[in-house]
Amino acid sequence: MKEINQKEIGILYIVATPIGNLEDITLRAIKVLKEVDLIAAEDTRHTLKLLNHLEISKPLISYHRHNEDVKTDILIKELKEGKNIALVSDAGTPGICDPGEEVIKKCIEENIQIVPIPGACAMINALICSGLDTKEFVFIGFLPLNKKNRKEKLEEIKNTTKTIILYEAPHKLETTLKDLKEIIENRKIVLARELTKIHEEYIREDIDKLIEKAKEIKGEIVLIIEGAKKREENNFLNFSLEEHYQYYKEKGLAKKEIIKQIAKDRNVNKNEIYQKFINKSEI
Repeated sequence: MKEINQKEIGILYIVATPIGNLEDITLRAIKVLKEVDLIAAEDTRHTLKLLNHLEISKPLISYHRHNEDVKTDILIKELKEGKNIALVSDAGTPGICDPGEEVIKKCIEENIQIVPIPGACAMINALICSGLDTKEFVFIGFLPLNKKNRKEKLEEIKNTTKTIILYEAPHKLETTLKDLKEIIENRKIVLARELTKIHEEYIREDIDKLIEKAKEIKGEIVLIIEGAKKREENNFLNFSLEEHYQYYKEKGLAKKEIIKQIAKDRNVNKNEIYQKFINKSEI
């Protein structure tokens, strides 16, 4: 770690904190929290409990979703005056469904150094213990509340072949599971809750049983959903023309080559395929 008492522009440290068990914190995170000039916290009361446990006393400033615009400018001013700042959220890694993204972007604009202090992250811990494919995955975070945006995200889940990771609050779990049921059919789903806490649990049930239990499930929740099954590449007749087009587009083919290949796969004249897509914006 660089000398923390530098006299010029300060450093913003993005510090991961425990997601449950207080021993989740790293030795490096403790060192940084002890040495910085100021700690920007999502909830100062919550962070104060952690600091008291670690026997650390530092000035705190509130930094959360509802004051990011104002407080970002204050943090940048403090950094420019040479203060080193640790940014923490209530649990886990700042910026991942937690405040942090805005001040990080501003630091980049102002050429202020940002240093990550890695540690606990709920989605990664849930994924590695899920038993589902970890080679490729999509993290969606919380599903949008807006109906249109929510529908778009659900369609994304329906079509992706990668493992999907969602966060959800217990009081919204039943609604989310019912929305998911319409699109994931019989895919595997794992519900991880209260990670690294006393009541840590992985529930591996079909979605109907999860819906039945939803009202009883409490705590912080991560949903890990198996990706959609890949279609057999040679069975293109099961594809819609749009899906067939997207299949080759994702492989990097140019539009003329895509049309030519679709025509070959379907044993039709390429002009027939061209006419289908002539008014489509993606052509």
